[in-house]
Amino acid sequence: MSTPHSELPPVSSAARESALVKRLAGRGAEVASEPPSVWFMRQAGRSLPEYRKAREGTSMLESCLMPELVTEITLQPVRRHKVDAGIFFSDIMVPLKLAGIDVSIEPGTGPVLTHPIRSKADIDALPPVDDVYRAALEPIREAVRLTTHELDKKPLIGFCGAPFTVASYMVEGRPSRDHLRTRALMTAEPELWARLAQWVADISGEFLRAQVEAGASAVQLFDSWAGSLAEATYRAHVLPFSRAALDYVRDLDVPRIHFGVGTGHMLSAIHEAGATTVGLDHRTPIPTAIETLPAGTAVQGNLDPALLFSSEEARFAEAARIVREGRTAAGHVVNLGHGVPPETDPQVLTDLVAFIHEQ
Repeated sequence: MSTPHSELPPVSSAARESALVKRLAGRGAEVASEPPSVWFMRQAGRSLPEYRKAREGTSMLESCLMPELVTEITLQPVRRHKVDAGIFFSDIMVPLKLAGIDVSIEPGTGPVLTHPIRSKADIDALPPVDDVYRAALEPIREAVRLTTHELDKKPLIGFCGAPFTVASYMVEGRPSRDHLRTRALMTAEPELWARLAQWVADISGEFLRAQVEAGASAVQLFDSWAGSLAEATYRAHVLPFSRAALDYVRDLDVPRIHFGVGTGHMLSAIHEAGATTVGLDHRTPIPTAIETLPAGTAVQGNLDPALLFSSEEARFAEAARIVREGRTAAGHVVNLGHGVPPETDPQVLTDLVAFIHEQ
């Protein structure tokens, strides 16, 4: 008879003390003699044929709420590529779905909300972040428990979308290139924006906390759209809410990665939101980040995803440079400067991981 997920043994202490987790916590000196650590954003799925097979006939959001399927998809790149951590298979829309918001992910489009936020009344109608919501997170806890049991000594990184990006989807109603409605709401009605962003911070924070309490060894807050903002705007209207989301796991003593696309112009603000590790996209030089950020801050990144389609010689040369530059940080974990493109040849990633581990 199989063991119920809720009765699985606690996460391995080896996972919490792995080289990758120590590096994310800024304790890289403790594991300086060990091979570099590497994982890839969006490694769980996308480019893998076994992922597409596993998800046949299941919508994206449905698949994120099926614990056994979540575990299988999270483990697939760990098995195939031998990366040093699993990234929890989820989507930034999952907390909204669990909170009762009518959202779907349309193929070829992305997240679409049936009723975008257009007024104060819409914000007033948002459901409370209470015990009902926390109970709705049980499939997430179950998936984490099962996944960490299967990962054993390798850590699981929890995942959530940042309040700005998620709230922007709620305001725009679908993907947007310029986020005009969102930016207008911030400046025209800052109190309403603050209410919406705090609500998202609360559902996001509870989502992260559920993952850590169930066994995740680190978390990443992913802000896809923050790079579209000026630093002053980010500090005034976004930073407080990213910090509020990360505050939900601050007392649990796990590394907190904060990654934003195109945020090289405001690394200090990204760090001030509560990160132990700042994720870098491929446009931000690692030496610049190390010089800019406070001493003791770990960094993650930042191979240009385009190099996955370049020559092996060029790819390996860049990976070697990134590893070399990362050794001067308090902690460094190799990653891409954004997510794995779905067209990527999986063997390229497998070979890249093997090369990085040899450095």
